[in-house]
Amino acid sequence: MTTVQRQWDSAVQPSLERLVEIPALSPAFDPDWAASGHLDAAIAHVETWIADRGLAGATTRVLRLPGRTPLLVVDVPATSGAEDAGTVLLYGHLDKQPPVGGWSEGLGPWTPVVKDGRLYGRGAADDGYAAYAATTAVEALRATGGAHARAVILLETGEESGSPDLPAYLAELSEELGEVSLVVCLDSGAGDYRRIWLTTSLRGMAQLRVRVTVLDAGQHSGMAGGVVPSSFRVLRVLLDRIEDAETGRLLLPELSVEVPANRVEEVREAIEAVPNLVSDGIPMPADVRPIVDDPVEQALNNTWRPTLSVIGAAGLPDPDEAGNVLRPSTTLALSFRLPPTADPEAALAALRTALTSDVPYGARVELERSECAPGWNAPEVAPWLASALATASDEVFAAPWRTMGIGGSIPFMGLLHAAYPSAQFVVTGALGPGSNAHVPDESLQLDYAAKITAAVAVVLDAHARRD
Repeated sequence: MTTVQRQWDSAVQPSLERLVEIPALSPAFDPDWAASGHLDAAIAHVETWIADRGLAGATTRVLRLPGRTPLLVVDVPATSGAEDAGTVLLYGHLDKQPPVGGWSEGLGPWTPVVKDGRLYGRGAADDGYAAYAATTAVEALRATGGAHARAVILLETGEESGSPDLPAYLAELSEELGEVSLVVCLDSGAGDYRRIWLTTSLRGMAQLRVRVTVLDAGQHSGMAGGVVPSSFRVLRVLLDRIEDAETGRLLLPELSVEVPANRVEEVREAIEAVPNLVSDGIPMPADVRPIVDDPVEQALNNTWRPTLSVIGAAGLPDPDEAGNVLRPSTTLALSFRLPPTADPEAALAALRTALTSDVPYGARVELERSECAPGWNAPEVAPWLASALATASDEVFAAPWRTMGIGGSIPFMGLLHAAYPSAQFVVTGALGPGSNAHVPDESLQLDYAAKITAAVAVVLDAHARRD
């Protein structure tokens, strides 16, 4: 831990602060990313830093498939004696969410600020630190006589856009990567800052836009109201086929699965460690109640049950500009989080059918921009990995490790699990309480990030020495 902390203080933090300054928006938020050059600048900055670390035998290169965002590949040969231990794949990403407004006074998305042990700025926690943590874990092992298998660090630049380019790059690298026996993903969360948390499931997703049209042009509401149906009301009827508005429960069977018993037990253990594991990290007004009060049910709702969020709308004027008009159409952007083992294609097909069949009043329904991605359910933890996590827990955190599901998606995990079904997965990260990923005041708890780095080093060493 001493070696890791020294590296974080002297080398990692200064470079990470400079990375925060680069507005490397994910391509979904910067369609002209190739011209703006910010993704390339982030890649160049991190590649230079890693190359300057002087890891013997390590190579860095940037892959650029036509029309796709760049991928930084760092290949570090195994230490002596660990050449036959397979390949460790360490994953992170360098693209960022949009800056959004509402940052606290003195803070900003592209202005790194260290305050109360946190580094503030967009991309500090999600997920710029991962490149540094992965490299530093390998570097610390070599400096202290530890061992590691061949380590390949993959840093993509499209994760916040759903990783659309990653499958092509994995196909390009499949033969070169060889037999991947351990995957370390540093783009996940933590229930608290007292221990290492292992993510054991990630939800899938489905998204689409639905437009309901009832008129060719808007009409005076006094003339058309009561004759022409409201496009908003038609949408309400269609959504009621999908979601119980009273409870939030989704009604289509294709969207739900039976929660595995081992995941329910893991949730109970996590809640024992952190009683308000889910709700504490959500800034609700004092008079707003959660959907359910039971923290176990909250966690299961957030990780293994489907949910619907209306994330955008069109056809609705600003209230200050709204006249007495029966509007011609309403569009809603719908985001569905799916259980880890649900079939996303079947779920999307069921949603399409529910929204377009037997539409009230014969209103016209158009679906746009539909997409889906699978979730992920981790394999059972191997004995050597459980032992390594226990060692890291004792030596680095002095608190037992715990597992948790994540309500979000990392498409890369399902993709890798399918490609390497016998690999072990360590999906963890420093996105703990108050990290504010995707929203104002994103920050990285620096001490915890260093501890995660040290824990990853322990796991890499155990992996290299396993039987």
